[in-house]
Amino acid sequence: MPIKTNISFIALSLSMAFSATAVAAPTSIAQLSPSESVAHKAETESQKANALFENIFMENVMASPISQTHLGIKTDYDKWDEMGDAADDEALARDKKHLAQLKQVNTSKLDRQTLLSYKLLTQKLEQSIKDDKWRYHSYPVNQMYGGHSQIASFLINQHQIGNVEDAKAYISRLQGVPKRLSQLQTALEIREDKGIIAPKFVFPYVINDSKNIINGAPFSSASDSQDSALWSDFKRKVSKLEISDSDKESLLRQAKLALIEDVKPAYDQLIAYMTKLETKADTRDGAWKFPQGDSYYNNALARTTTTDMTANEIHELGLAEVARIHSEMRAIMKKVNFEGSLTEFFKFMRDDEQFYYANDDKGRQAYLSEATALIDTMSGRLDEVFKIKPQAPMIVKQVEAFREKSAGKAFYSNPSPDGSRPGTYYANLYDMKAMPKYQMEALAYHEGTPGHHMQIAIAQELEGVPKFRKFGGYTAYIEGWGLYSEYFPKEMGMYSDPYSDFGRLAMELWRACRLVVDTGIHAKKWNREDSIEYYVSNTPNAKSDAVKMVERHIVMPSQATAYKVGMIKLLALRDKAQQALGDKFDIRDFHTIVLKNGPVPLDVLESEIDLWIKQSS
Repeated sequence: MPIKTNISFIALSLSMAFSATAVAAPTSIAQLSPSESVAHKAETESQKANALFENIFMENVMASPISQTHLGIKTDYDKWDEMGDAADDEALARDKKHLAQLKQVNTSKLDRQTLLSYKLLTQKLEQSIKDDKWRYHSYPVNQMYGGHSQIASFLINQHQIGNVEDAKAYISRLQGVPKRLSQLQTALEIREDKGIIAPKFVFPYVINDSKNIINGAPFSSASDSQDSALWSDFKRKVSKLEISDSDKESLLRQAKLALIEDVKPAYDQLIAYMTKLETKADTRDGAWKFPQGDSYYNNALARTTTTDMTANEIHELGLAEVARIHSEMRAIMKKVNFEGSLTEFFKFMRDDEQFYYANDDKGRQAYLSEATALIDTMSGRLDEVFKIKPQAPMIVKQVEAFREKSAGKAFYSNPSPDGSRPGTYYANLYDMKAMPKYQMEALAYHEGTPGHHMQIAIAQELEGVPKFRKFGGYTAYIEGWGLYSEYFPKEMGMYSDPYSDFGRLAMELWRACRLVVDTGIHAKKWNREDSIEYYVSNTPNAKSDAVKMVERHIVMPSQATAYKVGMIKLLALRDKAQQALGDKFDIRDFHTIVLKNGPVPLDVLESEIDLWIKQSS
């Protein structure tokens, strides 16, 4: 769980995680002035409530320059978010004020869609207020996310430069890095005093990523030094401006000065502190080590899964699913005439060169091309299973070099509401042995189409739905849809290659193991090494995958349980509808019901499906 922020968005990295998605309807976001009231001319109680929802959303957005940039708003384009206790206190005060405002709404006079919005926002605010007691139960920097890596990834991927003012705002953000990293260090120091320090394995990742950001020109004086990631990005963006060469040179001089005099010293200071803090770190991995760690983890599971499942129930569900998937894998093993045990088949799939592209630029380009082709093929068949589709385009992109060593194997970044940035499926091609060909199809469907891109882009484009629902999220819903999107293409005739179908099962198996290992680490006190061994013994994935996954579990308690819990619920609801409707069941209508309200908790989704069944019977 990251540091508490002013507003929650999907896939800001993550995104975000976790991830993290040219549209038409939401373009008004960028045109909305921060002082403009959307409550004018409101007449009905539903209109008044929806106006309040929008004002609450915009008040949070305008407190967060980072969120503004993600939404295409340039009011504070030269600033970073404030970080630390003062900012968290302000966010808590806003939540309490907004909840009090909601309590004034006469819910008996709301139409159905507005009442749903009211209930969702009320629940979000109540949970946010309640969860403030876990404010410090996080690692503000780790190998998955954090202020150290966010600076570069945000400027490169989110801060667009379309004119001189945008370029100057970029420079101002570079000049603001010392304050940003100083606030980050303070957040780490507070946790240090409370004994909340990331495990030892985290520090080499964070220190190395930080060093990478200040590696190369203009930080290095060597004449043959390659451009650093930030310097290269700024130069590339400024070169496209239609201004005089002298104006371009002026901007470049200012940026170089900010990089040398502001960015580098700030990172040097953070690296020095992290090096010192590393000496105090230990190898205890679970959330159980936090103050009131068990209560924190149980709360995290409830928030992540939007269910009341206990850690033990989730653990047992995972074990059962692992056993079921292993059985289906044995059937495929027989289909391809492999002689040997499932463990031996795993080793064959893990080691045989036929299943991997070359670990060079040509191999990486081949992977990107094939992933794009898979998504294009699926896009051409969407009408078979969908009645609604996103307008926003999507691209496939390689994870940038400065963060590829620590980033996950794949993730999605949402499109900008103003259409200036497409949805992006990022593939981490640093180690091609971690990206087997037989998993390409399922991975493309999950991160791209019909997975995260369809769900997130459609949510952003919904009409008549408040922005907090378009741009908010519930991990079990979002990742449940992603995993479900790996599955149902098989029903369309995809995965014709048995090895590719094995890859689909391998991906599902991976998520089933997550249920076992996440709860194992945080509730049953499994250590890092035993957790890695569970993945290696029960899946065909590379050991490097297992290491990254376990390390992700450790720094993001509960997050990885969302995928399988959400998928199982979606399949159960689909089966329920099929049984009830018989010949009247249309998978296109089912998908519309799932997607038309944007992200919702799983119990709310079930209520929507129940209503559809009742109305369609």
